Amino acid sequence: MNPNVLKRFIIYMAILTFVMFTVWALVRSFMNRPQGDYETEVCDIRLKDKKYDEAIDAANIALEKTPNHRGAIMCKALVYISQKQYREATDQLDYLIKFLKKNIEDDDPTGRGTLAAAYANRGIIKDRKENYEGALEDYLKALRVDSEAVEGPGFGTVILNYKFKSSSVRERAIYIREQLQLPENERVLKIKKLDEGQVMHKPGKL
Repeated sequence: MNPNVLKRFIIYMAILTFVMFTVWALVRSFMNRPQGDYETEVCDIRLKDKKYDEAIDAANIALEKTPNHRGAIMCKALVYISQKQYREATDQLDYLIKFLKKNIEDDDPTGRGTLAAAYANRGIIKDRKENYEGALEDYLKALRVDSEAVEGPGFGTVILNYKFKSSSVRERAIYIREQLQLPENERVLKIKKLDEGQVMHKPGKL
């Protein structure tokens, strides 16, 4: 056999083998994904696009496949917060917090991050409803569970309606605590433009 032909054959076979293994790895990865993960990602995408009804539909499908899917519950809560449906959002976050506190494992950093994000988001709701003592309590709980997960804009957060520089959970907690120590007539707890830019939190992967 011509050496050049043999060389090309070997190269083609090597490329084909690489492609086959790559495709198989991707297929196996997709097939091994937990039920509901794909729909939760769809919910996240629809949320960012402000297609709220489609986001809720995707989250509900995820929950049909895997009841108590924490990412799907969190995504529903974020949708409701985005629509200022705070009662519905609080219901989702209350349930998620109770579920995670009962089921989270010590070696589950994503679970801890989700729990911290749930506390932080519930704190944001209380903050917006001017329940500052309750907001401070939830912010502190979030920081105790996983401070890195709720540091503010960046990895591990979803920034929605981000118009102005927003404080991190830690900065907001410090500010509220300082203001609550002042006489009531001297407190400045609500700044409309900054509140509009407040971020909502989620772990790096829903």
